[in-house]
Amino acid sequence: MTYQIQPLASHYIAGEYVEDSAGDEIPVVNPATGERIARVHAATPALIERAIASAAAAQEAWAALPGVERGRVLRRAADLIRARNRELSILETLNTGKPLQETLVADAVSGADSLEYFGGIAATLGGEHIQIGEDWVYTRREPLGVCVGIGAWNYPAQIACWKSAPALACGNAMIFKPSETTPLSALKVAEILTEAGLPAGLFNVLQGMGEVGAALVADPRVAKVSLTGSVATGRRIYAAAGEGLKHVTMELGGKSPLIVFEDADIEDAVGGAILGNFYSSGQVCSNGTRVFVQKGIKERFLARLEERLRDVVIGDPMDESVNFGPLVSAKQLEIVTSYVARGREEGARLVVGGEVLDRPGFWITPAVFADVGDQMTIAREEIFGPVMAVLDFDTEDEVIARANATEYGLSAGVFTRDISRAHRVVARLRAGSCFINSYNDTPVEAPFGGTKASGVGRENSRAAIEHYSELKSVFVRMGRVEAPY
Repeated sequence: MTYQIQPLASHYIAGEYVEDSAGDEIPVVNPATGERIARVHAATPALIERAIASAAAAQEAWAALPGVERGRVLRRAADLIRARNRELSILETLNTGKPLQETLVADAVSGADSLEYFGGIAATLGGEHIQIGEDWVYTRREPLGVCVGIGAWNYPAQIACWKSAPALACGNAMIFKPSETTPLSALKVAEILTEAGLPAGLFNVLQGMGEVGAALVADPRVAKVSLTGSVATGRRIYAAAGEGLKHVTMELGGKSPLIVFEDADIEDAVGGAILGNFYSSGQVCSNGTRVFVQKGIKERFLARLEERLRDVVIGDPMDESVNFGPLVSAKQLEIVTSYVARGREEGARLVVGGEVLDRPGFWITPAVFADVGDQMTIAREEIFGPVMAVLDFDTEDEVIARANATEYGLSAGVFTRDISRAHRVVARLRAGSCFINSYNDTPVEAPFGGTKASGVGRENSRAAIEHYSELKSVFVRMGRVEAPY
């Protein structure tokens, strides 16, 4: 079935849809069919200027409001998103290819959770009093100003909310540039925020490719940049932001380890590996794509994994019985198939999957490689697709050293019934977001982010407040000022 979901206009600025067809046309494609379902235009320099100017003009009055009033707007927006979850999920499925079964529970509702959480704590974002003898110091938590968010294509609605909720709660304005591959959801988020009472200019959406993001990052009126994307993109944006000494949050890629010890519950470990490799067709930055399995249970693990993959249901993502969708684009399919070929060439054993389906759209079956060596390409490079690499190990010390032998440090997981070992191993793993007997849980109450090349800063939880505000210290002298002359 062909769906037409053309937005009212390409951009959302100062509380209304705005179009400028002079910008380059960007087609929007349904990954399940390969059909064009909409189009947007890239932002022109005039629209970029309009968005920044409106954000700067609106931010000061917004920051002056009591936090409780800002929080009410965010909580109303959360309620509206939940009330419209199905229509937002359908939009997300059509634009990303993810099964509706998944988007109904994992995308817009996660964005609503973020708006609700930060709306709830907005009234608490104050400073402290520090007594120093008769004198004293107080601190004020103040917003940064105009923030820029640059999104990825795998969770477009969620990322728009994850970045805007803490920014707005702290009194900032946000200009959000979605991925050019999935540009539609952020426009709906903007609509809902306006309906919830957010003053015009505080959440603007600009479409475009890298040059639009670069123009936003370079503007001196922008105080902070938050990116979700690849390491290569992160390096470029971090360097550009550094030129202006701007605040940054970088949530980048990973090649995360998932460690399964011999005493682990096999069913849980296999379930964790499935979630950490094949959810969203493997297009999740935190995925545990290096699955280290202790030798004594390796064949049992692989056999059970192969059995459970027989329950994969591939088909129209709009069918709620379907649990595995296509990759997001033809380009991504080409990238993933090249890694499958590379795995075979370098001697890994393809246990199951990796088959490109002869049908419209961008489809490949979930692939599991065994007998993978640490130096193989599929064990070193982020694939961003449904390709699992299973590696053997003997001892705890060995697997920790191998798990840490990567430039990345986003996530890590451990499956074991020995709770002492679980905590001991997690303490030694160099990763920002870790899981014990689970994988890829991201409640808004928990900080999320990586170490090493996987990023800078944290999203979600109260930790995000530190990245969207700064402290001002005020010293108050209660007595006379003594000076040498």
